[in-house]
Amino acid sequence: MPELPEVENVRRGLAHLIVGKTVQTITTDWEKILIGGVQHFNQQLTGATITGIDRRGKYLLLRFDNGKTLVSHLRMEGKYQLALNKQDPPARFWHVSFTFTDASQLRYLDMRKFGRMQLVATGSEETVVPGLAKMGPEPTPATFDAEAFYQTVHKRKAPIKSVILDQSVVAGVGNIYADESLWLSRLNPAQPAATLTRKEAFQLHDQIIAELAKAIRLGGTSVHSFVDADGHRGAMQDQLHVYDREGTPCDRCQTTIVKIKVGQRGTHYCPQCQPLRKRKLK
Repeated sequence: MPELPEVENVRRGLAHLIVGKTVQTITTDWEKILIGGVQHFNQQLTGATITGIDRRGKYLLLRFDNGKTLVSHLRMEGKYQLALNKQDPPARFWHVSFTFTDASQLRYLDMRKFGRMQLVATGSEETVVPGLAKMGPEPTPATFDAEAFYQTVHKRKAPIKSVILDQSVVAGVGNIYADESLWLSRLNPAQPAATLTRKEAFQLHDQIIAELAKAIRLGGTSVHSFVDADGHRGAMQDQLHVYDREGTPCDRCQTTIVKIKVGQRGTHYCPQCQPLRKRKLK
């Protein structure tokens, strides 16, 4: 699933490709992607012009000049692609088209068809869309408070990895960057969150911010199928220390990286650098 850095790079790509374009028509061959149906989307967006694109966590927010916002979640495999002409050859897994008045066409591709789009009144998205209503702070120094993070994890008995995957705790962290941030912090993914010291929680807080910022700079991680709106792969996969590296030596200590399950999620860590510390839960 694309995480915050990947979605941010899609946002940046789309911003220079489609802002200022006016919708002529919308079509789909898989109507479940469009919450409310394609007729509803055409009624609301035909003749509307895209004025900007924002992001909140892993959600894209396409703003229109008629007071509507299209909230898009890519889920596992969703991608956007701009065709300069609607007559351009079809792409694999192409399910939704936004044809613009200049004859260009924004195409939504999704092999699994899990992605969803929803139209809401601009400004209401964080109350109307359930995933946004509970969204935690963005992982930036200005919005993600270290002490508040410590107070949150200190109350949770779940494994620390499960806690930082909770989008109500911090926005945008997924499986890849959870594993990487925990390795950088020398914390075992299965360590009960409530047993972290303040120093450990602050260190993890700082590593989450730094790792996501680095991934954004490098264009995201293309471990599987991710490409941005321009069709470019990211470069962060060349900087990963543990994710998808089971059976290879740790970059710090040369111990073999292992893969386990934490909260039903595949999890990678170094047994030497990230020991599970026996501490009493308070």
